[in-house]
Amino acid sequence: MVVPDNTKGGNMIFDMRLSSVVPARLTGTDVIHEPINMDLAMKLHYVRAVYYFRSSLVVEGFGVYTVKEALFRWFNLYSHSCGRFNRSESGRPFIKCNDCGARFIEAKCSKSLDEWLEMESLSLHNLLVSNQVLGPDLDFSPLVLIQMTTFKCGGKALGFSWAHVLGDAFSLSEFLNLLGQIMSGHHPPNSPTLPKPAESKATNKPNNPQSFLVEPLSVKRVEPVGDHWIAANNCKMENYSFHITAQQLKAMSSKKFFPTTKIPLFESLSAVFWQCLARVREGSEPKTLTICRNREKEITNLSSNKQTINTVQVDFSVTEADPNVLAEMIMESQKVDETNKIEEMVEQDQGLSDLIIYGANLTFVDLEKADLYGLELKKQKPSFVNYTIDGVGDEGLILVMKDHPGNVNGDEGRTVTVILPENQILKLKDELGREWSIA
Repeated sequence: MVVPDNTKGGNMIFDMRLSSVVPARLTGTDVIHEPINMDLAMKLHYVRAVYYFRSSLVVEGFGVYTVKEALFRWFNLYSHSCGRFNRSESGRPFIKCNDCGARFIEAKCSKSLDEWLEMESLSLHNLLVSNQVLGPDLDFSPLVLIQMTTFKCGGKALGFSWAHVLGDAFSLSEFLNLLGQIMSGHHPPNSPTLPKPAESKATNKPNNPQSFLVEPLSVKRVEPVGDHWIAANNCKMENYSFHITAQQLKAMSSKKFFPTTKIPLFESLSAVFWQCLARVREGSEPKTLTICRNREKEITNLSSNKQTINTVQVDFSVTEADPNVLAEMIMESQKVDETNKIEEMVEQDQGLSDLIIYGANLTFVDLEKADLYGLELKKQKPSFVNYTIDGVGDEGLILVMKDHPGNVNGDEGRTVTVILPENQILKLKDELGREWSIA
């Protein structure tokens, strides 16, 4: 099947072709996967990732069939990601593992990889990964879409669209790193044990029913979406990435702000962006934050939403605050973990709630511990990786991740990707440049 050319990028992306990838072995009959409560809480969000490989790094044999063959083997382990959503009699969604497959898109780009990256428009990354969402026909909607784009110079981009109900960005990065191992000829591990609803702490009814009278601060209920899993925004959202070098990070630490090493980089950068965005919003500064982190000591190599959801609330002016105080409050937010409350709320509603977490408040996601550059092809790492989130609410989302690990002594910079109302992006750039020399 041939997909019509994408004209959004001025016909830079063309010759798009669509096929499917399924597990190499039949999963069986009447096999289902029941998402845990936290999975269903995230069902209106989507993780999009694009991995760039230069032509000099693309070894012989790295092509469509090489990638597909590795996916066949990987989907043997995670066959539920090739399934389709159905609903039980109660209405709670579950995945029928029917081997319908993931979608695979082949495309070409009229630009070289360097030309593409020099355009510095994060919205262009969206042309290299599908923006499809689940529904309105759930039983026909693939949960995973992969796009392989070949640049004029021979470089490649691998774009992955991943329904957040399958797992968070940490799960996606683990999946892709395993995919790289399979492509390098390593035998995949035994099939992992997937989480079951009974393993969720929220499956036991809470002792205190009054706990539901006050809903978690990190959650916002939206108008029912039915089987079309995306929430509407009140404004147009835009993406932009700030690449902060190791030298800029040192300069930031050398100022009167963050004079000690006790405050980690994630908290420091979050405080800086929080305060600058509060100044941009002129009188409607965000005083409640949601902080998402990877859950410590979690079983790896399985697909699930395993991050913790924490909150911060202040009753003072963010614009006038000492950034150290803001950073310390973000550190303290780990003591205000709302993960179990969210799971309990979903359990009480039988998984029928339509919620957003990213963007319900201004949300920061700590991806520093995610091995985003772990996808190796014949021991060659990507030259650049971009992660973003779709389905973000109007308050916005900020992702903090390590930059390319190619610097000596592991002295890496950081990539900070913001998803905000489009009228705030330029103002935020000006504020960060003026106050912190970050452009």
